[in-house]
Amino acid sequence: MEIKTTSKDNATTLSLNGRIDTATAPELEQAINKVIDGGQRKVLLDFAGVTYISSGGLRVLLATAKKLKNPGDKFGICALTPEVLKILKLAGFTSIFSIYASEGETLAGW
Repeated sequence: MEIKTTSKDNATTLSLNGRIDTATAPELEQAINKVIDGGQRKVLLDFAGVTYISSGGLRVLLATAKKLKNPGDKFGICALTPEVLKILKLAGFTSIFSIYASEGETLAGW
């Protein structure tokens, strides 16, 4: 999995490419924690390049949501592929997370 980190509009976007599974989920968690530990409290995950997410990846999403629950914090996911959206729906995660169509829509809403 590839992770590209960019910052703009007082938020950090992690653009993901590849599969989020038990082998790559720790890498994603480490990248997210680095952003949060650096003081950024607005984090967006761009899933445009994600083809699959496993239970390990879902755990990382839950852990991140728990860390970013204070007033002023923002955590969102954007550009889900139909396959990944289906997995999130089956897991009941679409009611837990803020899901957006695109990075621009997300940042405009924040």
